[in-house]
Amino acid sequence: MESPATFREEMAPGHFVVVDQFIDRTFAREKSFFGPGCVAHVSVAHPTCARLSAVCADLAEAAGVIVHRGGTYLAMEGPQFSTLAESRMYREVWGADVIGMTNMPEAKLAREAELCYASVVMITDYDSWHPDHGEVDVTDIIKTLMGNSAQAKGMVARLPQLLGRARDACPHGCDRALEYAILTAPEARDPVLLAKLDAVAGRVLN
Repeated sequence: MESPATFREEMAPGHFVVVDQFIDRTFAREKSFFGPGCVAHVSVAHPTCARLSAVCADLAEAAGVIVHRGGTYLAMEGPQFSTLAESRMYREVWGADVIGMTNMPEAKLAREAELCYASVVMITDYDSWHPDHGEVDVTDIIKTLMGNSAQAKGMVARLPQLLGRARDACPHGCDRALEYAILTAPEARDPVLLAKLDAVAGRVLN
């Protein structure tokens, strides 16, 4: 669980948001398991698993948390927070709902690994756009995190029991994301890279 800032008045600090879309503004991170020697293109049009996201939202609500189902997460490089101009642009022009630093590239990598992926975030502050809240204060962020930590831990702890050991195939295709994604012909694939890919793509490479 991450602790982003929000661009929406109604998504107040302490609320949870079940993210379903991303805008990736990161630039200094490896974003794929694949590369020269084995090229693959997966779809991230819908980057989260709707089934897993719904279960997470249900558990958070059961714990008494205010949950927003759906939201666009803007992933920034960091480690600095946004300028006021950036914050206003992300909110007013780009239509982002929350902003953080860690959900990319993990969402893309989860898709390449054919994992059902959900992102539940806990709002900590209003970034720098809000005229009544001023700039980001790390002290306030920590205070909000500590206040909701028990609910967050409880939600995560109950997930395995609710999901169970055996599950049907993902109705949204998360577990089959690589089915037609690999473009490099078998005879042209780099054996060194293939050995590294076995853990995430062995299903379609072997």
